[in-house]
Amino acid sequence: MNAPSADRIKIASGFWTSLRGIGVEPLDVARQARLPLTVINEPFVTTAQYYSIWQAFSEQVGDTATGIVKLATAYKTAQYPPAALATFHARDYRDALNRMARYKQMCPPENLQIREEGEQCSIELECQHSEKPGPPVLIGITLAYLLELGRRGTGRHLTARSVEFIHPMGDVQALEGYFGCRVRTRADRNRLTLNRDDLDRPFVSYNEELLEILTPALERTLDERQSQLTMSDKVKWILSRCLTRGRIDIQTVASELGMSDRTLQRRLTDEGASFKQLLTQTRHEQALAYLADPSLEIKEVAFLVGYEDQNSFYRAFRSWEGETPANWRVAQENWRSSLVTE
Repeated sequence: MNAPSADRIKIASGFWTSLRGIGVEPLDVARQARLPLTVINEPFVTTAQYYSIWQAFSEQVGDTATGIVKLATAYKTAQYPPAALATFHARDYRDALNRMARYKQMCPPENLQIREEGEQCSIELECQHSEKPGPPVLIGITLAYLLELGRRGTGRHLTARSVEFIHPMGDVQALEGYFGCRVRTRADRNRLTLNRDDLDRPFVSYNEELLEILTPALERTLDERQSQLTMSDKVKWILSRCLTRGRIDIQTVASELGMSDRTLQRRLTDEGASFKQLLTQTRHEQALAYLADPSLEIKEVAFLVGYEDQNSFYRAFRSWEGETPANWRVAQENWRSSLVTE
């Protein structure tokens, strides 16, 4: 079993079936995404294509929140991919979430960070690839799925304590009705907070024999994927998570990697890279991806890629692309409009 590459994402077999189940035609989604219609029969797509599909789905539904709620409740358990199936048949909700966080590492493009503290458990969603942040509907469906997993596994209508999203999500009341709690948008992170006591609830779907079959294969796939990552890949991933959290330096990244800053610099030098170079590259790639989202103001993009003031961002962007962020955005939109869908 080979792990997919960083830019090769597997589409779950039940995805297109689930779209039909809620009245969304897959061919219409492909057309809206400006992708070849054959994409609905392809097992793998690139990250850019994957995001385009999700954005097109949101546009077809007409409201981000509505699309999230409809799809989260429509997906059939039998259509889960192996990694997700292993979570559904876990011992309890905590075991399921920990498995999800672990195996999500080999299923780009998101990463999960779980923290238990006091009476609550927070699950933060982060992008694995800084240059391609996901569309709001994908962020929302991922957090909704985590709660849906607990509901289906325990057989109880669990509710969250709170939900936070970075971007606007459409009909917030629809989301609050689904999650059973307050939903805040334009927050500084994408985060689902659960009642910690719910994590101890056993899963009625627990299947020890099936887990004994699935777990070794999934662990091998995860090991293969992690062994393919270079130190530069790991540094860029950490940088993508930290850009909006204030000043970041090599000591901060080295600490997260469990090594000294001198060791990290030596490892990067061996790969022909430097920390400064990777920081600039991460900011550049992430800026292009954020600017492709017309809902984000340029001053917001500047903040998201780690610049305290807009002028510094403008100077940096000119050095990267030779034009202003606004002109680059217009040129990209004109290019997209010129594409002809087959």
